[in-house]
Amino acid sequence: MAEYRVQSEGDSNDFVFTRSFRKIYRMFRSLKNKKGRFVLIIGTPGTGKSANIYSALKILDLNVYDPTLFLDNMNMNSSEVFCEFFKTLRLDLGVKTDEEIYQKVAEYDAVLLADKVLDSEFLDENKFGLSLWTENNGIRAFPFYLKVFREYLKHRGDLEKVNVVIQTAFMIKFRGVKYDLLTDFSILSQIFVFLMNLFFELIRISYSEDETVQIVLNNFPDVGEEEVRSCIVTYGCRPRFIFEALEKMGMGKKRS
Repeated sequence: MAEYRVQSEGDSNDFVFTRSFRKIYRMFRSLKNKKGRFVLIIGTPGTGKSANIYSALKILDLNVYDPTLFLDNMNMNSSEVFCEFFKTLRLDLGVKTDEEIYQKVAEYDAVLLADKVLDSEFLDENKFGLSLWTENNGIRAFPFYLKVFREYLKHRGDLEKVNVVIQTAFMIKFRGVKYDLLTDFSILSQIFVFLMNLFFELIRISYSEDETVQIVLNNFPDVGEEEVRSCIVTYGCRPRFIFEALEKMGMGKKRS
């Protein structure tokens, strides 16, 4: 449901300052004084990665480049998506070569690759973003991420002048339910996270049960705490999924 996704700094209202948020806030605050950081923000679907990111940006005075990627064809292969991504960056930044991209983005405190790249279908219903393309293509999308990783290794020197923050998820669907390879598969997810930690800084968005209750009650003030805890048993500590469930059940109204 689009109304529970955050795609800009101004969208995040009634925000609860959790432990995960404070980690992101401290990391963002340090970006003004140090370049060359490559940060991956991970979290199981429904935990509000976007809300945490954009709420921190709303508080801090950072000059952030937040590009948008619109894809037209779900059948595009990995090479075509990779080329479209860099074509979009060249046009958006007003440069002619990929090398100039790195020079241009070095002028910002950080480059943010988040909802406007991953879920751009919520900005234009006739287009779609990288997450939906990945979900639709499954294992065939993996070469795209290999290309991105090779680009990272190739331009590591250029990236020492740039801070990059990526909202990251590797989504797969099983029996109609979405799962994230980085968070939802116990030991396998731990192995993936360990390997990625060798190259990047990782911040995981997760909540305690009490934090989840506070988040939900802050958005649905007419719902009782016991009803929220009952939803946590079903959906886990994933506020967005609980928001959607409460609204479907007609149990109170989300705060506007």
